[in-house]
Amino acid sequence: MRPPAPLSPIVIRFGRLGDMIMITAALHLLHRRYGEPCQLFGAGAWNSQIYRHHPDVARVASFPRHTPFMLTLTWWRVLRILRSTHPSPIYVCERHPRQLVRIRRMLAWSGISPARCLFVTDLPADGDEAWVDRFLRFGRQTPPALRVGDYPVPDASFLSAPCLQVADSERAEIDAWVNARGGSGRPLVLIQPGNFRSMSKGRRRWRQRRPDDKAWPIGNWVELLQRVRERMPDALLLLCGAPPEAAMLQQIQATVASRDVLVAALPLRQLFALCTRAHSMISVDTGPAHAAAALDLPLVVIFGAEPQRLWLPRGPSSAPVLGVGGPPDSERVDQIPVEAVFRTWCALLAKLETRSACGAVGR
Repeated sequence: MRPPAPLSPIVIRFGRLGDMIMITAALHLLHRRYGEPCQLFGAGAWNSQIYRHHPDVARVASFPRHTPFMLTLTWWRVLRILRSTHPSPIYVCERHPRQLVRIRRMLAWSGISPARCLFVTDLPADGDEAWVDRFLRFGRQTPPALRVGDYPVPDASFLSAPCLQVADSERAEIDAWVNARGGSGRPLVLIQPGNFRSMSKGRRRWRQRRPDDKAWPIGNWVELLQRVRERMPDALLLLCGAPPEAAMLQQIQATVASRDVLVAALPLRQLFALCTRAHSMISVDTGPAHAAAALDLPLVVIFGAEPQRLWLPRGPSSAPVLGVGGPPDSERVDQIPVEAVFRTWCALLAKLETRSACGAVGR
């Protein structure tokens, strides 16, 4: 008998930056399992940036986040793709009810057989299971239209954590950027104060509807930067964020008033490259923290209302990731004292020093 033909799985997730990075673990599993890279449908222009150079993604199609599907050119492109993908499996990783309604409508209008589709919301939940693990468990499921024996789940040797790719040319570009700012030969500590609300055009409406549980007072960031400088005086501290967050970052920088604290309001690919160059990161629970972990950057993550057990970022190797805050200890980032964050970062440094000493002994 002929072996089954390789298939290109379709993965649908209309998440934000961190969500889309977390599913890279499942994309790798599905690529290994079905033999062809995945086709990804998302919402947000950043998706094409996330998956550039990614070996587990063959194609990305992104809808605008708030525009009705049928009013976009992407709609017609996705319909054409879906109608040409039989019998590839379709894994819907979306969990928000409003987006699920849109996705089910899109699949129905495309004439897709329900037997080809799986929905992560149909997977029995484990309250203590991290979302990365749930997506991996989801990738091990098989749509009714396919046979498990034809596309067996790969063994435990596959990569079971999010992973991103950065090209050599991008590394060279960020090296030049850092060197031009006096960072040549210096350790870089990245500080990520913002989250999606701080760069959203509707951030004022967000604040009116409910408090930002991930917002830490500027005075806390200033104090933390000063303490990090004292602990690592040879480091260059970079306040990271997207270009729309530049004003907020500049306010923090002006308050610190140090030549060792600079603003790095960079596009996404440059931020990824910067993570490969850095020593460590301190971040609120947000997309760039997941990117840092997926690029093996050691980091500390400050949690607000979300529990660490579900959302702590994870990387492909042994780079440590430490969380601070989150339920049951706190419900908002502004409840976490500077001392707790600084102490956690010092614990991260101790782990790095231990790992470095063990590596030296091994050589």
